[in-house]
Amino acid sequence: MKLVAEVLRLLKTNSPPQLNGGGNKSGLLWRWRSFSGQPKRTVMWTWVCGFMLFTLGVISLFTGHVVSHLEWYSQQLSKRSLLDMSRREPIDVWKSKYSKFFYGCSERGRNFPPAVQEKSSNGYLLIAASGGLNQQRTGITDAVVVARILNATLVVPELDHHSYWKDDSDFNDIFDVNWFISSLTKDVTIVKRVPDKVMRSMEKPPYTMRVPRKSTPEYYLDQVLPILSRRHVLQLTKFDYRLANDLDEDMQKLRCRVNYDALRFTKRIQSVGMKVVKRMRKMAKRFIAVHLRFEPDMLAFSGCDFGGGEKERAELAEIRKRWDTLPDLDPLEERKRGKCPLTPHEVGLMLRALGFANDTYIYVASGEIYGGEKTLRPLRDLFPNFYTKEMLANDELKPLLPFSSRLAAIDYIVSDESDVFITNNNGNMAKILAGRRRYMGFKRTIRPNAKKLSALFMNREKMEWHTFAKKVKSCQRGFMGDPDEFKPGRGEFHEYPQACICQRPFSYDKTSKDDDEEDTQEEVHNNTRPGHGHLSSADSERDEVFPD
Repeated sequence: MKLVAEVLRLLKTNSPPQLNGGGNKSGLLWRWRSFSGQPKRTVMWTWVCGFMLFTLGVISLFTGHVVSHLEWYSQQLSKRSLLDMSRREPIDVWKSKYSKFFYGCSERGRNFPPAVQEKSSNGYLLIAASGGLNQQRTGITDAVVVARILNATLVVPELDHHSYWKDDSDFNDIFDVNWFISSLTKDVTIVKRVPDKVMRSMEKPPYTMRVPRKSTPEYYLDQVLPILSRRHVLQLTKFDYRLANDLDEDMQKLRCRVNYDALRFTKRIQSVGMKVVKRMRKMAKRFIAVHLRFEPDMLAFSGCDFGGGEKERAELAEIRKRWDTLPDLDPLEERKRGKCPLTPHEVGLMLRALGFANDTYIYVASGEIYGGEKTLRPLRDLFPNFYTKEMLANDELKPLLPFSSRLAAIDYIVSDESDVFITNNNGNMAKILAGRRRYMGFKRTIRPNAKKLSALFMNREKMEWHTFAKKVKSCQRGFMGDPDEFKPGRGEFHEYPQACICQRPFSYDKTSKDDDEEDTQEEVHNNTRPGHGHLSSADSERDEVFPD
């Protein structure tokens, strides 16, 4: 527009002579002289008009381009504004209103080559997993990816029989081994055992090695592949968190296909788990699953003080001797830093402060609770509708009682199916389930902001309940499992599987309409069902090493 104004100014100040005469020579041309004293140049009126039309055309083209993209710009702004709005809106403790716009997507890419067949592979890869059920789950997931990187044939992984849990279950006792093999046929060739012919042909036993934690694909190609190619059978031991967190998108999606599809529990375990879910649903339309890691070994490992006096300190100190490399810790400092698991009572206080009524049904997923019923009583008082797998399926559980990993699988199923999942710790089950629930559409998953909550709990008696509740809600923003908390590159991939989560287009009208329909359905349901209302790097290493 400035250019057009300048042309008009020149026309006004250097206008052509009038037909009736004037101070200049008459004619149909007008002239101006350059400051350099060069010869006069004449410009015809048609050139000026053409230049003006060209300028107007450029302006029109630019404005037309902007207008044509106005809707697109508006949509992009609305996406950001909706997520920003969710941070200012009151928290719906049961679910995020924006979760419906996200879904899991882990399909193979078009350019992802098929699996190398057994006869053409570089050898057989044996994996010895480590830890409890969920720690081993991460190892199995990464084992498949490593086999893919090495173009190796994967032998069904061996589970850990010597950890704290002392569970002698094999892979096929917990997972559907045939489904595991068949569902990954296009990704990796998997066999149940090394063929006898290959074993007889070996001059030496399989080579055994332990790779560094979080090794990159390049490490496996440079350091592991030459050994595998030379020995043909290679075993990797203590295989947990032995693969780097950041991989290319195809490999991350393979991780998701293994973790969220291929690792399916046996029919027997699945049947018992779903019976527990159905019995919870029969009593309540929706329920919370609380994962309580409050076993003696967990508390000892944390180095925290839980109010049990000298007796507690002596008992936990004795258990702590199992780990030779653990440093001496200041219990109070650890609590201030948010490194201590919440007690059952603290979990109950947090849930009530967030807005869960005391007639809410809760399922407690746990092992042996330190202090037993005395420790659990404050949580029961806050939420009388308190259930465990033992209370809901005692007879069905009897064959599984000697096997801690199979019992943990029941808790995993019920927690996965719950409407809200909350944990008092940052252990392996908490991370694995948080990642799965994000993948399944950001089902409400509450992670305590332990660092800020610890200060509130220590000063709980000094404030009114409504003040305490208000502060809890404030410090829990950003820890409720909403989509806007999901930041690429954050944390462990098993907890934040960003490469496997896709987004649908936002529609604010659809969101409002769906919420109204759900509110109506909830009101009808309530009216017809009486009685049911509504780390530093060193710290990260400690979290990962500890068995779930």
